[in-house]
Amino acid sequence: MRTAVRSFAFVTFAAMLVRAGIAAVPQSGPVPVPPIRAALGSVPGVADLPNRPDLPDVMMMNDGTRVSTPQQWKARREEMTRTLLAYATGAMPPAPGNVRGRIVREARVLAGAVRYRLVRLRFGPREALGFDLAIFTPADAPGPFPVIVNPSFLPTPGAELLPLMARPPEQGKGVDALTVPLGDQTARRAAAAAAAPPPAAPPAAAGDADPEAFAAAHAAVLRRGYAIVTYHYQDTGEDTIGRLADGRWAFRTTRFFPAYPEYDWGLAAGWAWGLSRAVDFLVGERDVDPAKLIALGHSRIGKAVLIAGAFDERLAVVAPAGSGAGGTGAYRFNGAGRGGREGLADMMRKYPNWFSPQLYQFANDVDRLPFDQHWFIALAAPRAFISLEGADDQNCVVNATKQAWLGAMPAYAMLGQRARLGVHYANHRHALADEDWMALADFADVHLRGRTVGRRFDVFPE
Repeated sequence: MRTAVRSFAFVTFAAMLVRAGIAAVPQSGPVPVPPIRAALGSVPGVADLPNRPDLPDVMMMNDGTRVSTPQQWKARREEMTRTLLAYATGAMPPAPGNVRGRIVREARVLAGAVRYRLVRLRFGPREALGFDLAIFTPADAPGPFPVIVNPSFLPTPGAELLPLMARPPEQGKGVDALTVPLGDQTARRAAAAAAAPPPAAPPAAAGDADPEAFAAAHAAVLRRGYAIVTYHYQDTGEDTIGRLADGRWAFRTTRFFPAYPEYDWGLAAGWAWGLSRAVDFLVGERDVDPAKLIALGHSRIGKAVLIAGAFDERLAVVAPAGSGAGGTGAYRFNGAGRGGREGLADMMRKYPNWFSPQLYQFANDVDRLPFDQHWFIALAAPRAFISLEGADDQNCVVNATKQAWLGAMPAYAMLGQRARLGVHYANHRHALADEDWMALADFADVHLRGRTVGRRFDVFPE
């Protein structure tokens, strides 16, 4: 039997509606999201920016100066960071500076070969924020260990799921999130949240929610001397396109967001910010090598890993997997007429709340973006970066990833680290498979451990 370990006092959506006295008022047509006064202030809109079909050059300063030295690159990074915070991710709060953890459960798993700990993090204003980490380390090998931090779609092993809102039935169906009637949506969600019991964790065989099952599924990586830290990604922001009756996104009532109302960050930035809070804790652990931290995430979580890797320089290896549009795929080479599959317009229709509120205006005017996704990759330089991809991924465009990879390469080349920018394609569709984990371990062996492996990390499908 799994032990209940959660005690966070998060307000459910239904209770919030009752407390706030929000009525379900039927509406139709597009409903704008109320603006948020963020510290970055106003920025030029799509009509004020030039049309540029080519990828914006990572090596060209805003004043036209060509970057040719590491010192210039530092200044260019600051320019690029400001642009991405404004247009791509939304502004994020600073690190809270008070992250601490407490072990709430521990055991030996995998026949005693692996030490498992469930650690509860607390941080933020009055230490009222937090989430649980499941930490798996080799039990008998000497540490400290390189650590793969893997926010996951699966429940945190050994922990109970936090209460989740009922998602609108339109979510993921391709319906424009801004045209769903707010009144109907609110009524449906309130009724579902009030009537439904807390979601039960899936069986271990299906969800690897059991620590033993998780360790068994990742035994090959653990036996190679890597530690793995994992947690459920929605513990750092609920993945819902639900909205309140006044048009606000409902996710902003969850997890970290209520503590920082003056920031206009989207969900992907919230997930990335949560990953960095895990890093805050891990860098102080005796069995963790703080110079060998690796971030791995798939699909929408891969987008969050991309953001975390760009802005958190403590991550030695950044590994988004199958992240597609809004991830490692350049917007200018994604979507209708640009390579097919999911592009910026698709992201803004289905999941605009993952991103900065400023991004929506570019949905049908991609060439006016003042950045593209290769900027996130370049910001990781000179640290190691690998895009893990499926050769048959139905959501990702090979050329979009290739163009972003090539667009970021000048930063790595100028810093003398071309080999640290990698890519690996496995023969699968949209998934994070065992082959991806093994490729990541090989890549990390090369760049963190100085080992030689029998793979190349610069090959794209024909």
